[in-house]
Amino acid sequence: MEDLTVGTRVEHPRYGEGIISKDNLTAYEIFFERGGKIEITKRNTDLTVLEANETAPKSQLSIGEIEKVLSYVLDKHAALNEVVPLGEKWEGGTMILQPANPELKPKEIPVETFFHKIVMLRDRLRVLEQNINSSKSLTDEEKVNIQQYITRAYGSLTTFNVLFAEKEHYFVGAKTK
Repeated sequence: MEDLTVGTRVEHPRYGEGIISKDNLTAYEIFFERGGKIEITKRNTDLTVLEANETAPKSQLSIGEIEKVLSYVLDKHAALNEVVPLGEKWEGGTMILQPANPELKPKEIPVETFFHKIVMLRDRLRVLEQNINSSKSLTDEEKVNIQQYITRAYGSLTTFNVLFAEKEHYFVGAKTK
């Protein structure tokens, strides 16, 4: 539903005609002929606009606008974590680290735990890349040099691509010609 302003005349199937008296973040306060003062959520689809109040200033950000701003800020600071699926054949699997010395116990690690750590490492490398590229104190040459190190780090991690369900999530190092 569109954002409505204070003074807009609306109609509700149960309460009849009303006028919006207050615009809250998630709901409208409306005075109805048959229901008195009632708060109705902005997601309610029962309201019909009879006469919009075009002259009233918009009182605040809409939920949609707030969602867009939050998504932008979280994405900018890499706080939106993408769900990266583990390959099916690895689900429920265990990684065993067996020492050469038979007197020492092997270490068992669930593949899901190891995979989660690999994905976190990849995400942190991406944030590092973003910080380098947006840095005001580094010269372009310094940015390129540091970026080459990160690309080589990605290349070192390509061994773990076997764990990913989808190729779009793979580590990619420097391309050879």
